[in-house]
Amino acid sequence: MKLLSIVVPCYNEEEVLPLFYEEITKVTSQMAETYPELDFEFLFINDGSKDKTLEIFRSLADQDRRVRYISFSRNFGKEAGMYAGLSNAKGDFVVVMDADLQHPPAFLPEMYSYVRNGEYDCATTRRTSRKGESKVRSWFAMKFYKIMNRISQTEIVDGAQDFRFMTRQMVDSILEMSEYNRFSKGIFSWVGFKVKYMPYENVERAKGTTSWSFWGLFRYSIEGIIAFSTAPLLVAIILGMISCCASLILFIIAIICASGGLALAGLITLIGGLDMICTGILGQYMAKTYLETKGRPIYIASETEESYRSKKAASGL
Repeated sequence: MKLLSIVVPCYNEEEVLPLFYEEITKVTSQMAETYPELDFEFLFINDGSKDKTLEIFRSLADQDRRVRYISFSRNFGKEAGMYAGLSNAKGDFVVVMDADLQHPPAFLPEMYSYVRNGEYDCATTRRTSRKGESKVRSWFAMKFYKIMNRISQTEIVDGAQDFRFMTRQMVDSILEMSEYNRFSKGIFSWVGFKVKYMPYENVERAKGTTSWSFWGLFRYSIEGIIAFSTAPLLVAIILGMISCCASLILFIIAIICASGGLALAGLITLIGGLDMICTGILGQYMAKTYLETKGRPIYIASETEESYRSKKAASGL
């Protein structure tokens, strides 16, 4: 038998979890008939949810022994949730997917067909459209991928998602990259391996609302740029050179036009602005280095299905 671990990071997903569980169990039952060598486990990660997500996990664990979960002590972010899932998955194959059904479980049989014979190490979906997203958000997303692929040696495929079906070898390679500041889209690409991209139309959430705001995605994109490119440091050098040239030109103009006050004010403003930009860029890299050197854990678990079952057994329930 080969075990397939399905990792599902969750944050306030009480509305959609029953629908997801119904759909994933239906698909895995069909897969078990087609591929009798497969066994399954469902590993849910509760990323500090404030709704009844944890209560649903407990209920599912009571009725289905295949259900496992890890509940964080607070919200650590989706990156920490994926890392926790990959670290604790026991399977020969591991799937990472969202609970909102934007990652359709119906793709799993096809994904397995690409990976099971060793033809590919990973199968993942790639959106061919951004249906349901605002035009502004879509435009920024496309620009991010273009910029990222120009300034980084790690290619990140536009539209590729975190919905991935991976071999144990690829998962173990990802776990070797244990940095605190994680950007999984870049990590998935950096480790290499043979990847099958499956195109599909964007699917909207089955229920509820996304926890990703525009500014949250913007901060996440900055994390990715800093994690996989040193090009912004080169930008700081270029801005410094431009500042020196502009300062020289303004100084000459001030002498010719005898307008020292205005030229001096413009000069100070220019230099000050460029200095702040360069300092900010350097500060971001120093901040990430500082966080890495602290050696803090990526997440802290407050409860698992094992501790829950042990506590329940001890209480005689």
